Amino acid sequence: MSAFLIALVPVILIVVLGQFLARRGMITGDAFRALDRLSFLVLLPALIVRALANARFDEAPWLMLAALLLAQIVMALVGLTARGWPGIERPAVGTIIQSNVRWNTIIALSLGGLLFGNEGIALVSLAAAALIPMANVISVYALVSHADHPPGTRPRPLLALLRNPLVIACGIGIALASFHVKLPVIADETLKMLANAAIAAGLLSAGAGVDLGALKRSGLRTFFWSGVRLVGMPLVTLGIGLAFGVSGLPLAIALLCAATSTAPNSYVLARELGGDAALAANLIAVQTLSAAVTLPLVWGLILWLGAA
Repeated sequence: MSAFLIALVPVILIVVLGQFLARRGMITGDAFRALDRLSFLVLLPALIVRALANARFDEAPWLMLAALLLAQIVMALVGLTARGWPGIERPAVGTIIQSNVRWNTIIALSLGGLLFGNEGIALVSLAAAALIPMANVISVYALVSHADHPPGTRPRPLLALLRNPLVIACGIGIALASFHVKLPVIADETLKMLANAAIAAGLLSAGAGVDLGALKRSGLRTFFWSGVRLVGMPLVTLGIGLAFGVSGLPLAIALLCAATSTAPNSYVLARELGGDAALAANLIAVQTLSAAVTLPLVWGLILWLGAA
C-alpha cells in the first residue's frame, strides 16, 4: 500500500496546488494558458523524445506490448460510444476517447521501480515507448475530429496529426531508438530537465482547470467515464494478455500501466485541439483520486494471479 501512496500522493498534492493558486488568483488564467502553450510546444515533446529515445526495442516483450496496444484500441472504441450519451457535445466525445487511451507514465514508473526495481522501470519504459505514440495519434485524431468548427470549414485530422508537436516528437524518439542513436549526456540531461518541468506544469494546469461547478453539473458523466477507464482498461488488458500468453512480470507491469489514471497532459492537449478542457481536467482529478482505491485492487489481482 505504501508504494501506491508514495506514487499517488505527490500527484494529488500538485493538482490541489494548481486549483488553490487559480482560485486565490495568485496565478491568472492567462498565465496558465501561456504555460499550457509552452508545455504543448516544448516541454511535452521533450518528455516524449527522451522516453522513446532511451527505450530498448530489441529487448521488448512483444506480446506484452501487443496486449497493451490492442487494449488501447479497444478502449478508444468504447469511448466512441459516448456519442450516444444524451445531450453530449462533440468536443466532450473527443475528450472521453483521449481519457480512455492515455495513462500516467509517472505513476507507472514509480510503481514499477518501487515494486520490481530496475527491471520494472525498464519494462514500464518499453511500455511507454509503445503506448505514447499510439495514445497521441488516437488522441489528436479524436480531438480534432470532434472539435467544433466554424460553418463552411472541414476538420483535417490527418493534417493536424502531421503538424502536431507531440506526434512529431514520437517520430523523432522512435527513429533515435530504432537506429540505436544514444543521446549525448548534455542533450539527455537537458531533455530530462524539460521533461520534469512538463510533469509539474501539466499537473498544475490540470488542477487550475478543475471547474468545481462543472464537476457538480456533469458529475455522472465524469464519474462514469472515470470508472470505465480505471476498471475497463485493466480488465481489457488482462483478457488480451492472458489470451496472448503473457504471464509473470510482463503481465504485472501491463496491468499496472493499464490501471493508472489518465495522463495529466490530457488537459493541455484538450485545450489546444478544441476538446472539452473542463471535462478533461475533471476526469484527471477524479481518476487521480480514485486510483488510490483501484490501484491497490489491481495489485491484489496481480498477487492472486501469481504474476508478482
